[in-house]
Amino acid sequence: PRVRARPALRAPPKALSKSPSRACESREFFSRVRLQIAPTPSSDGRARRTMSESGTSAAPAGAKIAKMTKTTFGIAAYAVTSSMMLIVNKLAVTFFPHASVLLCLQLVATTVIIGVLSGFGVLNAAPFEWERARPFLIVALGFLGALYANVKTLQYANVETFIVFRCSVPLLVSVLDRFFLGRAWPNLRSWGSLAVVAAGALWYVVTDANFEVNAYGWVAVWYACFAFDAVYIKKIVDKTDLNVWTLSYYQNALAAPTMFAFTTVNGELTGALAHVWTPSAIGVVFISCVAGLVMSWASMNLRGLVSATTFTVTGTMCKIATVVVNCLMWDKHASTEGLAALFVCLFAGMGYQQAPLRADVKEQRAKEQAMKQVSGGSGGGA
Repeated sequence: PRVRARPALRAPPKALSKSPSRACESREFFSRVRLQIAPTPSSDGRARRTMSESGTSAAPAGAKIAKMTKTTFGIAAYAVTSSMMLIVNKLAVTFFPHASVLLCLQLVATTVIIGVLSGFGVLNAAPFEWERARPFLIVALGFLGALYANVKTLQYANVETFIVFRCSVPLLVSVLDRFFLGRAWPNLRSWGSLAVVAAGALWYVVTDANFEVNAYGWVAVWYACFAFDAVYIKKIVDKTDLNVWTLSYYQNALAAPTMFAFTTVNGELTGALAHVWTPSAIGVVFISCVAGLVMSWASMNLRGLVSATTFTVTGTMCKIATVVVNCLMWDKHASTEGLAALFVCLFAGMGYQQAPLRADVKEQRAKEQAMKQVSGGSGGGA
């Protein structure tokens, strides 16, 4: 019998034979994409992502939700305590007009309370060790300068003056965020938001009938101290492995002796010792010390969760309630035009969006570029 010759195998397509590895990579890439995002019907008829087929569990999604919840709580806690602290300090310097001594009492109270409660196991703060606390000395000095200028501003000016200048701080901090903390530039929406805030602040200064040179001088001192404080503390918090209570403990413990020495030099300690205490003054100062403890924790906690610019913007967006309470409690508030400028600043700040890290932006661009290359290669191979 005649044996038929086996037909020869067809040569592979020219495009695939020319670059087989690229075609394999393309098939693997789209296979992974399908496995990760392919919808599968659930019991109630809705589609959900299938993560187990690609070897990825639902843990990243849960971690993202947990982080978002933690950040939301941190922002809310800081917003409430920041607003109330401004009112409490204003009230405290009214009953006890010795700003540096009041601040010293708050620092000492926070240090003692954290130390005692940690000793009983209520709080989780590490014991004070000079070798570990020494890097925080500059942090304490910057923090102290911002707090003292804050209290002095409230002593000589209305609350709105302080708030509006605080609304303009994010413009400076966003630039420092870019050059010192690895953040990208804000997007156009955020730049517009910050620009309107600055314009509102300028409008307020022009229309402010209660212009006080001393007050604005202290605001300028606070402005520089707060900008340094926001950026430098953020840099330290990002690098350290200490928890929030330990950071607050070290910060207050290092700032308290310096503040005490300052009260002695400027003579306020002598005036405070001669002050006639009333039950109202004692109660208000005590409340301010407790509020200082909560504020110390809330601010340090939020610094570790968001960028320095977002931290400063958050501190200004919670001030509408402060303005309302201030108008009800004191007659030393801004005019109608000044209040309008203030509300422009506050509402404009709501449009700010946190700028991503430059490393994340580069990584995202690299991924997009890789996807384009793979897509182009697969299209050519087909």
